[in-house]
Amino acid sequence: MSTHKLNYTDSIGNGDANSTCSNPENGFSDLSSLAQSEKAVQELLIQQTPMQATDDHLIEFSEALRTVAKALRGSAEGKALAQAEAAEWKRRYELERSKNLVLLHKEPSNGVCADEFNSQGMDHTAKSPRLHVQENGKSGRHSMERICAHEVLQDGESNSPNNKLKRKASFKLSWGCKGQANDQHKKEIVSFERGNITTADRSSKQISLTWESNPQNVIIFTKPNSTSVRVLSVEMVRWLRDQKGLNVYVEPRVKAELLSESSSFDFVQTWEDDKEISLLHPKVDLVITLGGDGTVLWAASMFKGPVPPIVPFSMGSLGFMTPFHSEQYRECLEAVLRGPISITLRHRLQCHIIRDKARHDYETEENMLVLNEVTIDRGISSYLTNLECYCDNSFVTCVQGDGLILSTTSGSTAYSLAAGGSMVHPQVPGILFTPICPHSLSFRPLILPDHVTVRVQVPFNSRSSAWVSFDGKGRKQLEAGDALVCSMAPWPVSTACQVESTNDFLRSIHDGLHWNLRKTQSADGPRDT
Repeated sequence: MSTHKLNYTDSIGNGDANSTCSNPENGFSDLSSLAQSEKAVQELLIQQTPMQATDDHLIEFSEALRTVAKALRGSAEGKALAQAEAAEWKRRYELERSKNLVLLHKEPSNGVCADEFNSQGMDHTAKSPRLHVQENGKSGRHSMERICAHEVLQDGESNSPNNKLKRKASFKLSWGCKGQANDQHKKEIVSFERGNITTADRSSKQISLTWESNPQNVIIFTKPNSTSVRVLSVEMVRWLRDQKGLNVYVEPRVKAELLSESSSFDFVQTWEDDKEISLLHPKVDLVITLGGDGTVLWAASMFKGPVPPIVPFSMGSLGFMTPFHSEQYRECLEAVLRGPISITLRHRLQCHIIRDKARHDYETEENMLVLNEVTIDRGISSYLTNLECYCDNSFVTCVQGDGLILSTTSGSTAYSLAAGGSMVHPQVPGILFTPICPHSLSFRPLILPDHVTVRVQVPFNSRSSAWVSFDGKGRKQLEAGDALVCSMAPWPVSTACQVESTNDFLRSIHDGLHWNLRKTQSADGPRDT
């Protein structure tokens, strides 16, 4: 009878479990041998069960060790990177500090900001922070002077041994824009050795535009149904063509009026529909408006993206955006075409409606650009409007009243002012949040920063729908569940200034609104003793 060996490797691989069985030569099984073999297998299985459980625990423990090792390795790598970055910043700091110490012993050059040396007797030992000039030649901006930046930020006594023990901890400020870190900002905030925060001075309070090449094409928008505007447009078109050699574009209505005056105006160009005018932006260098603020709004609405500089002539009832007098149009246009000119950047809002029936938030209607305001009101309904307002997805309030105005700062002297809003300089970036006749005495207007997104939604439990209009046009209905989303548009409207932006703004509120006009108190009468 031949025998063979059964090999069993145990659960931890330490050896073989052996058993033997016998086969009879005549083909019949040996019952006793078979019983012994079966018993040996059962004993082996009994011993195998706890060993298998131990094997499972060892596998789990091994995986845990691998996870811990991976985490420690990642932590070590992060620590090494942080130490390397800290060493690099320290090296830059020491280099910049040594450079600044050298600059402190030099005389101020012509490029240094005038504000640094115009104060009484300011010298190198002054205790205020030092300002040095930073060139802006490669920034792509047109500036009359160099831009002043806080490059050297330390006190005159910072090298004293006693002061080194009193310094505050240094820190760094970073800007975040919609979840993304950004080290650049329009108004730079910096910190220096003692941990104080200050803002970098602007290079100029006024924005200037300088032509790098001569303008070739000009477009004119006019106020309709005005005899004086029609007479001036005929004269201005002829002068721009004959004296300045410019290509003149006008509205189709104006071209028909010019051709009715004389067939010699066939050189005037126009467009067929609104889609065609959207293609004129790359060609048009300058926009001229003859009318009031409404004509400026109309001209800006024709451009769905960037807007060429606008020269507005006052020929309307009340003009906050029209500083130029029509009687002096030749002198004004001569100065504008020659340049440089001061301009006011008027911010616009971009708005779109998200219907409740839309499956996704990106299924929106066409974007609307407004220069003054977007108004949500109750229309002809006798019920109060019920509007839920959110700012960057944070709940602001629920408007219950006649409606709500979301206005630009240029529109702060329009409907928003009549509803109780504040007058704001047009170059101040922001969104005015002004309720219309709110049913609450504590509901005061707000001015929100320009980087936020405002969402106004009609709740499902509202008794009526609402109506929205954009600069007084394009009126649309908002049903329950519909939302209006507004944010600052990236394409401002640049309007030419007669003097400069602030002067024109103050003149407009004095002349147009008679702001704070009062008879002066007489000098005679009782006085303080």
